[in-house]
Amino acid sequence: MNVTLEPESGQAPVLCRSGRTIFPAWAARVCGLLLAVGIGRAEMHWNLQSVTATGTSAWTPYYPFTVMGVLLTDPDEMLDSTPNFQPASSNTMGGEWQMVVQAAWEGDRGGTFCWMGQNYAIRRPPGYDWYSYSNDAWTAEINRLNHDPVTGHAFHKGDLVSVAASGSLFFGGKRNINEMHNNEPEYDFTVSLVTSNYGLPAPEVLSLVSLVRTNDNDPMSSEDIFDPTRATGGEHWQGVRVRINGLTLVNSNGWNPALPWDARTNWVTDGENRCFMLRHPRYSLGPAPTNQFDAIGILNQESGSGSQGTNRYELFVQETVLSEAAVLNIAIQPVITWPGSLANYQLQYTNRLGNPGDWQPVTNTAALINGRWTVIQNPAEAQTRFYRLQRFQ
Repeated sequence: MNVTLEPESGQAPVLCRSGRTIFPAWAARVCGLLLAVGIGRAEMHWNLQSVTATGTSAWTPYYPFTVMGVLLTDPDEMLDSTPNFQPASSNTMGGEWQMVVQAAWEGDRGGTFCWMGQNYAIRRPPGYDWYSYSNDAWTAEINRLNHDPVTGHAFHKGDLVSVAASGSLFFGGKRNINEMHNNEPEYDFTVSLVTSNYGLPAPEVLSLVSLVRTNDNDPMSSEDIFDPTRATGGEHWQGVRVRINGLTLVNSNGWNPALPWDARTNWVTDGENRCFMLRHPRYSLGPAPTNQFDAIGILNQESGSGSQGTNRYELFVQETVLSEAAVLNIAIQPVITWPGSLANYQLQYTNRLGNPGDWQPVTNTAALINGRWTVIQNPAEAQTRFYRLQRFQ
């Protein structure tokens, strides 16, 4: 299926409803097409990734279903899909494939990881080798998933796609679209192009304050902020393209695209006793940063468990940027500006220095102009005020 989406001039507000999903008006034609070709009920990422108080999946399975959104990854930047059949006795998954789709419709939020592995026999009792893909069969499957089935378009990040799923499993803190470790055709999922080069969503800007608490030095506790309502913490941003600012590498042992998935991890800190995990992609990000930097990528979770999902959030890094200093620029008018990347900073003022409790937030609304947050102050008030930037959650 290949559909080009463009709002029609004068189009009246219309909602397309399918099951529990509500799409905005301009997606109504796509929703109708999905139902017409019989590839399953449309589902929202927000519903699919719902969790319980222990972080396990709260979604009620039904198949087939379809999710839609923007590809955040190219097919080869997360896992190595090189064919590598191994018998079940090797306990090796062989080739692996993974891409991430982020919600694009108004009213939906979050994202979903789509995964495949070659040697399913290691996960499927009693471990017959025909449960796995041969190298030729695996190559055909990867070629199928990397291209639109109608046009042959090679998928890349920024494409708007639909994913028709016949199976999914919860593991590591999120529900993944996959084949449930079955190589039979009825478990296939299919990626179809809706619009090529639709564009990546702007990264949501945050700091580690929003993701982890300060270290309490208790090895038995987790500092990850887990909120099953997904209003805060890692669940709020899971599967979403974000920019985490003000980071410093604690170690760079995993800053190497040639390493396997499990080894491409690196700890960072915000300098305020908070730590977080970054995971390097399969392409070069350049030398490991030695100064403070911002990291842009996908908020992921790898709890390592199928029975709990309250911890081990991480960022799959796709880009790094040197951090912009939290420095105010005050013009004569007075116009006060600061870098646009510092969305989680608040402008505050005081009429006297020395008492921390005297700082108050500036109530004038900040506007993003030419890449900088901008606030205009009353000249008479500004003459008697001191200003600062204060980071908030």
